[in-house]
Amino acid sequence: MKTKKVELVVAPPAPHFVGDGFRVHNFIPGGYHLDMQRMDPFIMFDYNSKFYFPPSDQPKGVGVHPHRGFETVTIAYKGKVAHHDSAGNSGVIGEGDVQWMTAASGVLHKEYHEEHFSKEGGDFQMVQLWVNLPAAFKMSDPKYQGIKSDQMGRFQLPDDQGEVAVIAGEYMDVKGPATTFSPVQMYNVSLNKNGEAQFSFPAHYNTGLLVLEGNIMVNGSEQAETDRFVLFENEGETFTIKASEDAKILILSGEPLNEPIAAHGPFVMNYKAEILQAFEDFNLGKFGYLED
Repeated sequence: MKTKKVELVVAPPAPHFVGDGFRVHNFIPGGYHLDMQRMDPFIMFDYNSKFYFPPSDQPKGVGVHPHRGFETVTIAYKGKVAHHDSAGNSGVIGEGDVQWMTAASGVLHKEYHEEHFSKEGGDFQMVQLWVNLPAAFKMSDPKYQGIKSDQMGRFQLPDDQGEVAVIAGEYMDVKGPATTFSPVQMYNVSLNKNGEAQFSFPAHYNTGLLVLEGNIMVNGSEQAETDRFVLFENEGETFTIKASEDAKILILSGEPLNEPIAAHGPFVMNYKAEILQAFEDFNLGKFGYLED
């Protein structure tokens, strides 16, 4: 199979706060050609790089807000987040856990630092992705997948080189627990120093990785340091990563939906008229009720 080459290594954009609890670098949509279409179906990528929050009696976070037309995927690396939505789902996302919320036809939700973490303070590191839904499912019923770390599919690399934890999709016949509406591969990879792993995805899949910790070499020639995002070309299938030091990497690959994208604020649909309908439905209370 042909090598999948690196197109860009992207430094983290300047951070900004979402609410008062998430200090994020917005990789997608962003500069460097990383608009919503370029990494489709991954249409938004906020990365809260490791950041210390001091103790607080009032949990920091984001108050009640709506979503329609896509899924939010929150991956916790440091710290804990409490989630509530208007479909009646709630839970705590702890270190290593994933919250996969399908907003679909519409939900209200809120996310805050978990109470105990808030009172203790500490390092906080999270990723939130928006995964677009195919047009056929944008108005389906909302759903929620709370995935604990011990539910991940895990592949141990040979010779103690590290581990691939599968959130969605499959790696070396090890399957992840998340269900998806289109083909999506999502892995948390831990490599020990000098550990190496190979990955293979169809050439037309949009593929990227985020270096969460450490320093890696991609295909033996491209260096990527902590907090860098690596975008791959849509040619070739396989690439390798080798850790110059202990490293943690998030790998994303998905089949593009190749559908029109109309986005405004918390709504992502296919056409402007559907965005206007979303605002109308929200104002009419059709997204349910959630106390702030």
